[in-house]
Amino acid sequence: MSLLFLMYVGGKESDKALQQGLTAWNNVEPLIPQGRLPSELPHAEDEAVQVVDAHDKVVAASSQLIGQPAMATFHSTGDKLSTTRVLCPPVGLDGCQTVTSINVYQPDGIWSIYVATPTVPWYGNSTAVFLAIGTSLLVTTAVTAWVFRDITKAVKPVAAIQRQLADITAAQLERRVPVPGTYDTYEEVKVLAETVNGTLDRLEGAYERLRRFTSDASHDLRSPITAMRLQLDEALTYPDDADWPTVATTVLTGVDRLHAIVTDLLALARLDAGAPLSGEPTDLGRLAGAELDQRAHRTKIVRRLQPGVCVDCDRLRISRVLVNLLDNAERHAASQITVTVRAEDGTAVLEVLDDGAGIAVDDRERVFERFTRLEAGRDRDAGGTGLGLAIAREIAQAHGGTLAVEDSDRGARFVLRLPRRGSASATAPAPVASGQDDRPAGRPTLVGRLGRATAIVIRDPRRVMAGGRSRT
Repeated sequence: MSLLFLMYVGGKESDKALQQGLTAWNNVEPLIPQGRLPSELPHAEDEAVQVVDAHDKVVAASSQLIGQPAMATFHSTGDKLSTTRVLCPPVGLDGCQTVTSINVYQPDGIWSIYVATPTVPWYGNSTAVFLAIGTSLLVTTAVTAWVFRDITKAVKPVAAIQRQLADITAAQLERRVPVPGTYDTYEEVKVLAETVNGTLDRLEGAYERLRRFTSDASHDLRSPITAMRLQLDEALTYPDDADWPTVATTVLTGVDRLHAIVTDLLALARLDAGAPLSGEPTDLGRLAGAELDQRAHRTKIVRRLQPGVCVDCDRLRISRVLVNLLDNAERHAASQITVTVRAEDGTAVLEVLDDGAGIAVDDRERVFERFTRLEAGRDRDAGGTGLGLAIAREIAQAHGGTLAVEDSDRGARFVLRLPRRGSASATAPAPVASGQDDRPAGRPTLVGRLGRATAIVIRDPRRVMAGGRSRT
């Protein structure tokens, strides 16, 4: 702004000098045709004027140029009436001057009027320079003070947030960073502090869940280990009285339980780590039917599988969801389990409904927590891990779906909802039947697929273990 101001002043001073030269020309030019030129021409204080005839002889001049030769020798040429040049200095004058040559046409030839004025610099004058410098310093000082104040106002709360964050450790996750007031800093800094506190809230919740999960996992792992140790200690203390086949069977039962817990923990760890899903077009009804065909059931299974309900999913993991839901239903069913697959408003729905006692409304979310087992579940199957439903919900959420317990007339109704794939990409559905699975209990059955390989698990009812559970 100061530079623009100086350029403006310089332009005004130049216009003033030009106007001054034109005034001198207007005063002198009418006198030449009349022959009334005085020997000394009137002039302004900082102005010099000369009149030169057609023979380059000085006819009249201002006081400072009396007796001096012509101050310049250039003339306007062509159709131009005047020409301006800067001479340093003109003849008879000091310093650089702006000299304007103006042609006056006379009968004996072209006369010239030379008007010399001080050369105007681009910035105009020293007064304008001092004014621009003073204004610039004043404005710069004011802006610097305002910026410093605002930076201090913004940085002070940020420094407080940084100090508080540096002091927060895993043992002090309940601490929060200070949130500045509305007028203490910028709104963005306040939002930052609130966001940091929200992040700390989630971190504290995740850490608490991890701590509770670790405690529950340790307890569930310690219980079978303790039982096995007691059995072995007692057998080793009285080796002659011990029934070693029974001891081995009991210990093997504990090993099976440990294996189940570790397998479920590994599955949860992979889900928590966001292991990639191998999504592929799958007919959900066909998948459910194949899983039911490969499974030996202790309870009547009613199938209501709608064909052509296709989803993009990891088949192994969705099969795991169905297996877990069926295992849970078999523990609580009185006589029948109903498996339903249907399409519903762009969503693929898989339901597993048993005719047992059902789940109380207050416990419908709690059953999906890790290591949570209701009293009814403990009474019916003491060997469960309490992780099956948690794993099923994690798999559903990893597919962008949901798994919940919904209302039913009788029993527990677990409903899996997944985004449905367009019917154009659906594979041809397999024939499905409604009714009861009546395969013999001792028949070999395919109960799981691992990736592209196939795992054949043989259930042999002749190898019965403690508690009526069969080895696989």
